Amino acid sequence: MYEPMHILQTLAIFFSLFLLALVVETTRRTHLKERYALLWLGAAGVFLVLSVFRPLLHLMARALNVSYPPSLLFLVAFLFLLAIVLHYSLVLSAQRDAIRQLGQAVALLEHALEKHLGERSGD
Repeated sequence: MYEPMHILQTLAIFFSLFLLALVVETTRRTHLKERYALLWLGAAGVFLVLSVFRPLLHLMARALNVSYPPSLLFLVAFLFLLAIVLHYSLVLSAQRDAIRQLGQAVALLEHALEKHLGERSGD
């Protein structure tokens, strides 16, 4: 019979490998840009290493005074997700500013074009 720790480790390894394959495939099909793929690959890689090498996970848990090592595994995954969300928030903020600037530039160009066309029709 399987122990809960083995089941949890197997699920964590499966999830890590699935995430790695998904990121590689979506990057290959150009649905995901390389700069974003690096974050996901890093997160999946760390999660996989900690899932496969249980002694490393137990060592880290002891060092951080965590009584249940698998909870440290999920804490690491959660922290990576927070970092990814923060990164996407920064990207969205920069894109919002760029869109605003583009909108202003288009409005100025439209105004200049209307002014130019209005002057030509008055000739």
